[in-house]
Parts: sequence; C-alpha cells; structure tokens
Amino acid sequence: MATKPPTGDPVQDAPQVTPPKHAAAGLPAIGHTLRIAQEQMGLARTARTLLKVNQKDGFDCPGCAWPEGDKRHTAEFCENGAKAVAEEATLRRVTPEFFAAHPLADLATRSGYWLGQQGRITQPMYLPEGGDRYEAISWERAFRVIAEELTALGSPDEALFYTSGRTSNEAAFLFQLFAREFGTNNLPDCSNMCHESSGSALTETIGIGKGSVSLEDLHQADLIIVAGQNPGTNHPRMLSALEKAKTAGAKIISVNPLPEAGMERFKNPQTPLGMLRGTALNDLFLQIRIGGDQALFRLLNKLVIETEGATDEDFIREHTHGYEELAAAAKEADWDETLTATGLTRPEIERALAMILASKRTIVCWAMGLTQHKHAVATIREVVNLLLLRGDIGRPGAGVCPVRGHSNVQGDRTMGIFERPAPAFLDALDKEFGITSPRGHGYDVVRSIQAMRDGRAKVLFAMGGNFVGATPDTDVTEAAIRRTALTVHVSTKLNRSHAVTGRRALILPTLGRTDKDVQASGRQFVTVEDSMGMVHASRGNLAPASPHLLSEPAIVARMARAVLGTASATPWEQFERDYAAIRDRISRVVPGFEDFNARAARPEGFRLPHAPRDERRFPTRTGKANFTAAPVEYPRVPQGRLLLQTLRSHDQYNTTIYGLDDRYRGITGGRRIVMVNPADAAELGLADGSYTDLVSEWKDGVERRAPGFRVVHYPTARGCAAAYYPETNVLVPLDSTADTSNTPASKSVVVRFEPA
Repeated sequence: MATKPPTGDPVQDAPQVTPPKHAAAGLPAIGHTLRIAQEQMGLARTARTLLKVNQKDGFDCPGCAWPEGDKRHTAEFCENGAKAVAEEATLRRVTPEFFAAHPLADLATRSGYWLGQQGRITQPMYLPEGGDRYEAISWERAFRVIAEELTALGSPDEALFYTSGRTSNEAAFLFQLFAREFGTNNLPDCSNMCHESSGSALTETIGIGKGSVSLEDLHQADLIIVAGQNPGTNHPRMLSALEKAKTAGAKIISVNPLPEAGMERFKNPQTPLGMLRGTALNDLFLQIRIGGDQALFRLLNKLVIETEGATDEDFIREHTHGYEELAAAAKEADWDETLTATGLTRPEIERALAMILASKRTIVCWAMGLTQHKHAVATIREVVNLLLLRGDIGRPGAGVCPVRGHSNVQGDRTMGIFERPAPAFLDALDKEFGITSPRGHGYDVVRSIQAMRDGRAKVLFAMGGNFVGATPDTDVTEAAIRRTALTVHVSTKLNRSHAVTGRRALILPTLGRTDKDVQASGRQFVTVEDSMGMVHASRGNLAPASPHLLSEPAIVARMARAVLGTASATPWEQFERDYAAIRDRISRVVPGFEDFNARAARPEGFRLPHAPRDERRFPTRTGKANFTAAPVEYPRVPQGRLLLQTLRSHDQYNTTIYGLDDRYRGITGGRRIVMVNPADAAELGLADGSYTDLVSEWKDGVERRAPGFRVVHYPTARGCAAAYYPETNVLVPLDSTADTSNTPASKSVVVRFEPA
C-alpha cells in the first residue's frame, strides 16, 4: 500500500559517497521504479497507471519529450518517467487542513523535496493581503480576484503569463489567445531557460527552430554525436534508440565534462540479456572543459574543409549561403588555442575527425550543456556548420537533434507561447478570432524578473511549473516576486513558488496527465508534440484527485470570461465544454495542423511538416541554409577559481526532486554536494568530505553565496565543477545570459571556494 508523506524534512548534512557507476538502468532501475511507485500509489494503482504510460490509448508521460516508436513495449516508460507518473498519480493529498497547519513562513523553510512529497492539491487556495497562510476559496471568487488585479493594471504589459512545458497544446493555445486578447505578448516560458538558444540558432541557420530528425533517423545513422547531454538521467528512453543504432553499426561520440553511466553502458531492462550484460554505447568520450564546444566544432570544421573530398560540394552549392565566410573563419582555428579551450588532446580530436569523415549519415544531439552559455547560440550554429559541410541535413539518418526536456515544451511554442511571435501567426490569430493582437515584443523569463524587480510588472500568472525554482539569481528573483500585487499558480502539487508570493496569491489545482478529463460534452483528450515533431493524443485513466479540480483549458476559459467579460466574442464556454472546438480553431491558425481533430484521432498521431527535413527547403532570410562564422569564445577562469555547471541528480526531473540520491554518480542521502576533480581539489586545498561555501564571481561585483556544500572528489574535467540546481541557482547572475537567446548561463558560473 502507499505510504504517508514525510512529516519533517530529512537531514542532508552528511551525504554518503561511493564510486560512480559505469552502467545505467538494469535491475536497480526496475527495483527503484517499483519502490517509488508503490510508496506513492500502492501496487494495484501502480499497475493500472504505468501500463498506460506512452501507450496509443493512454496518456503521455509528464516527464521528458522523447518520442515513441510505432511499436510500443508493454512497459513504455523509464525509471524517471515512472517517478513523474507516481508523483502525479499519488494517493497523498494536500487539503485545506494542511494549509491551516502550515503557515506561509513554515512552507518557506521547507525543501523542494518535502513540499513535493506532500501530494496532490485538492482545492483552490487563497492568500489574502496581510494573511499568514493560505485558505480555501471558491473557483468563482478566485477568478474574481484575478479579474480585479488584471483590470486594475495601468497597462496589460504589467501582467506576465508564464507557461510550463507540461501544458497541453489545447491549454497553451487558449492561454496565448487570452493573453493577446487581453493585450500583451508577455508570454515567458520554460523554453527561455533551456532550448531558446537552440531555437535561435536553428531558425537563423536552417529556418525552423526545431530538430530535423525522427526516431527512425537515429536508428539509421552512421555516427551520433551526443554533446552536453546526459541521457541516462534526463532522457533515459533515448538509450534504447542509441542501443538500436549501435546494433545496426552506428558509432557514438559523447562530448561532456563529466563521464555519465548511461553513455558508458546501457542495461536494457526490456530484455534479459540487456539486464545482465548491457550494451557499451560510447566509442569515443571527449571529456571537454565546460564551454569549449564551439572551439572544438570550429576546429573540426576547419579540418573537414581542409580534407579533400570531405565536403558535400553539390549540397553546399545548391542549398547553402555563406560558405566562404565560414571557410575564412575556420582557417584561423588554432590547434593550441583549441586544446586550451577544450582540455582535449590532439589524438582525441583527430580520432573524432576520422569518425566524422567515415560517416555518411551523422546526427548531432545536444541539450543544456550547449545551450546555457554566453556563446551558446554561436556554439549551436557551429554544430550546424559541421552538418551543412557534410550535407547532413535533409537526408535519412542525419540532422540536428536538440533533445527537449519537458513533455510538451516544443508544442507550447508551436501553439504561440512566445514573447516574440511571428507577424504571420498574429495575423492568422486575429483573422480567426476578430481581435487585434499586440505587435510589440513581450518579456521572456529574464526580462520578466527584471520587470517585477523594477515595478514594471505587477501580476504573475504561471500555468504550471516552478518559476522560483527554475529561474536564476534566486535572491533577486524572490525579492522581485514579492513586489508584485498577485501571484497565481496553476498546479498539481506544492513547490517553492507557492511559498514566495505577491501581496496576494492563488493556487489553482488542476487535472494532471493521468486524470480522466470529463466536460459537458463528454470525456476529453488533449494533445502534445514530442521532441521530434510528432503530435499525438493523451488520455488520462484515473479518477481526479479531488472533485474540486479544473482542467487547464477550463481554468483559462473561465479566467478569460471573468477578465474580458461579455465584450469578448471568443466562445470560451464552448472551448471548456469540448476541446475539439479548440482544435478546430488551431487547425485554421497554426500551419501543419490542418484537419487536426481527424489526425489527432489516429492512434499513432501525425508528424508536423519540416521543410529542411522533408524537401531540403530552408525558409531563412536568404532562402538557403546559412553557414555562420562567429568569433570563437570560451570561458576564461581566474587562478584559484573553477567553472561550475548546474545539473540534475538522478532523483530529479527539472525542479521536481523525487529523492535525495544520485545513484549513478554514487551520491546518497543529500543534495548539497559539489563535484571537483581531485587534482583541482588538491591545488585548492579542498579535502574530500570537507564542507565549503560556493561564491560566484560576476562583473557586477555582487556576492552570491551557496553555503554548506560537501566536497566530492569526482572525475570532472580539469578546471570544472558541478552541483545540483535549484540549490545553486542562487549563484547564477540574472544578467549572465546567452547572446541572442537571453538564456541564463547556468553552465558557466565562475566560483571560488570559502570555508563553510
């Protein structure tokens, strides 16, 4: 049977450390999955729920956006996906009595782990101005509070409408429609903090800000480069695709500052042999220094250009622009500087080059290790340069593969969740609904925090997510939020954001992916878009956690009517009654969604068009794929300092903390640890097991401190360190962002160490 939530925060003072593992998944993953699921759901509910995850007649996993193939396993989920499902389908409940017993000051002292373990929120909750704890409120009164604050603003641009990547296509479309009918493009979203750099780079170079490959392409590739990504923890089902590619003869290069168990060996829990022996995945591990990726790819591009017959001259001539500029810039690439920037050896780079030259079909996959640096966009452009030189975009088994995190973060952007929307999208929206959308750009996440800090934004409405836990410069962000008049969070469970509020605050509990959604017209389904552009339906199978929950589309529709009143001709009530009506409108606004309802009803869903992949057509400003030639950058770190990257533990998905262990890295029972190369630790006088304060250094001179971290000697790249977020978000300066994309540079934090 399910267990009760913890009454007190577990002590994390003395995490235990053992050597890191060299294989991922296998029997330990199965055991851990079943234990977590049983604790949250009990045995019968576990079986009923997990067997519907990622099935054609089931619900989409609320974890990552990795796609499913046409043929599904009975257990089509990974360990971390099962954790995400278990926490949403939990039998634990957070009732009004819980809030009566836990004032805001108490919630503010609790860890994210403890808050998340309490269970599903059952009723709308309200924190009145001057109040010390949340109290129950009716839905009608909650929407009146929102309407009071929004209609009292001096300008619609004083409101912020944030979206989490879990939000369905239908809810996201309604949310952006409401915001624009209200009069603002302030639609920050979680993509601003992760793959915004990918979208910026890809839009400029190939004309569409999405990956160009399918799951089948991965299976057909000759070479897969996995850069700045840890699939074993962050996208575990990707390991199955890599295993299948290896079996077909593919080679794999991993480029990362830390060795990761999942890239060393994958013990596939779907087969007995897989669990016993597993499959070695890496053919070459390039242990790069943090931020050295652009320098690496620039030198590789130089070497490709200099190798006779290595470039696809026909493709370059017919489909690209800017080759001469790249060739001139690449000519200046210097071996010595590249070795300094990357920490690699010449033989390692030469071996990588040989593997690239031997490949007729290459895919490059990446995640936050590339996107969260000042020069992130330039780095990803350099990745694209390599693929363009080889003609590896627009043919089977080759292309770009930014691996998205949250399960519908890509779909939300497709639906119009973007602070800088394309004029063509707004024109179509206005024509369909008879409104006049604002044309000025809105605020992204960083600019939203700055606006709250400076008093230019007074209401924050968050559709899911954990805004406080996900954002940089924690002290600045929390102070900014406390300056607002109202904060509203649409949530399934508690997190840190509920304890950091404006003068007034609302928590609006919503249905999760696992919940049945029944409206006036009958049972509903929603849709999501995976990381490779496949759109499919998601249908929950559990009774909702409480009769007081509303779905996300219903919340948006009722809020819109309360705020906009009868002056709005948009049929909000119809949209709440029947989500097919929403999809009909999407089909007339968003390209690629024609005949949406009929196509969404197909068990396998449908694939969105992608001009570079489908027809080698590049809708860029030049009409061709664009080579770029940005100056090479890499972080310079002062003597006595290290370069810190923030990352997840294995018991974590984004800001959701499932447990206090990081099994593959050998960390147990605590999260306040910092991983340091033993040679660096010796130079800095950091004994293994000692405790230190991390202090970041930035050009503004402000001291940002994360106290009390246990030093763990770990085989990181020299000059580099690693620690978990959100605990280390406090060290990331708000203004330290990527050029062009404005993504927080959470992988490039210069830190010094002071005695705890």
